[in-house]
Amino acid sequence: MAAPEYKRVSTRATGVVGVAILSSRILGLIREQIFAGLFGAGKYLDAFLMAFRLPNLLRDLFAEGALSTAFITTFSGKIATEGDASAWRLANKVATLTAVFMSVVTLLGIVFAPQLIDLLTWWSWPADKTELTIWLTRIMWPFMLLVSLAALVMGMLNAKHIFGPPAMASSYFNLGSIIGGVGIGWWLDPHFGARSLTGLAIGTLIGGLWQLTAQFPSLRRVGYKYRADFQWRDQGLRAVLTLMAPAIIAASAVQVNVLINSGFAASLGNGPVSWLNIAFRLMQLPLGIFGVAIGTVTLPLVSKSAAVGNIDEFRSILASGMRLAFLLTIPSAIGLAMLASPIISVIYQHGRFTAEMTKETAGALQFYAIGLVAYSALKVLTPAFYAIGKRNTPMIVSFLAIGTNLFLNWLFTFRLGWGHRGLAFSTSIVATINFLLLYALMWRQTRGLESRRMFAGLAKICLAGLLLALICWLANYWWLGAWEQLRFFAKLWELLGIIIVSAMVFFGTAFLLGVDEMRDVFDFVIRRIRTRRL
Repeated sequence: MAAPEYKRVSTRATGVVGVAILSSRILGLIREQIFAGLFGAGKYLDAFLMAFRLPNLLRDLFAEGALSTAFITTFSGKIATEGDASAWRLANKVATLTAVFMSVVTLLGIVFAPQLIDLLTWWSWPADKTELTIWLTRIMWPFMLLVSLAALVMGMLNAKHIFGPPAMASSYFNLGSIIGGVGIGWWLDPHFGARSLTGLAIGTLIGGLWQLTAQFPSLRRVGYKYRADFQWRDQGLRAVLTLMAPAIIAASAVQVNVLINSGFAASLGNGPVSWLNIAFRLMQLPLGIFGVAIGTVTLPLVSKSAAVGNIDEFRSILASGMRLAFLLTIPSAIGLAMLASPIISVIYQHGRFTAEMTKETAGALQFYAIGLVAYSALKVLTPAFYAIGKRNTPMIVSFLAIGTNLFLNWLFTFRLGWGHRGLAFSTSIVATINFLLLYALMWRQTRGLESRRMFAGLAKICLAGLLLALICWLANYWWLGAWEQLRFFAKLWELLGIIIVSAMVFFGTAFLLGVDEMRDVFDFVIRRIRTRRL
């Protein structure tokens, strides 16, 4: 596939995935908004979020991290070199092994939940809060099994260039969590006290099952039929596991950083765990819509280019993906940082979520926004190392991040007294360092990443970003001064107006400055309009 053809495919596919993920993220925000309104950002929400953290971390570690990357890389190579039949046989073996292994991990997690929660909270929580967290953790452990299989199915569909239905699947998780969780929670306790949290935990399982089964129709349409296969002495399966090993180690370093941050946050009392989680969720909205979408589309393409040894095409695809990530996430980062309080106020400041909680959460969001661009670029860059067989590189870089993260957490949180804001700032710095190191290593490996074009485009994007920042500053100074006195819908329309105007100015300026990816998007939209007219 030539580079110009790739641009057309990636623009269309990225748009499809972006819209699907946008739907999922909006539903995720609604889910978090409902939970925060019902419980506030305090003791009960802390317990639920900490209980969900363990299965969610292992989901990131095995399912959507190492397993997804290793499987898509190998599966795409199988399709390119040996055909569909060989790829489906590999899929059966991996699916069977995943189901068995994750079932064992789930059982161990249920048995050892007390020890895991004590470790996660650094033994700093009172007994009643710890007991509640252990109970919720045991209910939610099977979520990891369900979502691991869902990620495997998503990998099969993405490798077959079907991106929309698997990207939409996480929307069903959020719907199941909201409908099932709130419904069962209300049935258990109409006043939404501690007992109703059991309903939210059960709703998580309902959502995970829905996320898995929603993809089955698309999987059948591409010709896949599951057959249990315990013949695990296979070269393809060995290739997946060989790729997974360093990916798991690399991802485990990231998860160690998350666990360290959780321990620091838990030691700060009631609230910081919830404030950080909500802020990170908001930061993940553009990360998921843009960074994950671009990475999802890019990985199968670079894997196939690497499999046939076309390094020029590999380099072009990867560089274009990162430039597109910069274009879409730099304005997002500026907007989140400068409009943090209004955004959180509109979304979350309802029910038991107070103005003080908004202030504390906004402080975390501003520091998380600093690392948004690096996070998004890493979603594109990191999997590319596995595609070219350099699987140890991300692992080594991730381990360097553990020590850096631990030191920065201590420095910002305790030494400088920044509290939970210091944890968010440390996370952003570590992500930025990781990206710069991996970019330099990939540049060396591929003998350049169209760097001159990359930096020229980045300079233009930053110039457009300055105009966006000016508009946000004026909005804060003139229009948002009497924010707290406004009613909800007045706040909503005022905020939406500022966001729309800022986006129009930014993307219009980027187009006039000749940013290549902006012109690709514009050309794609014009082609779609002309096609519909015909």
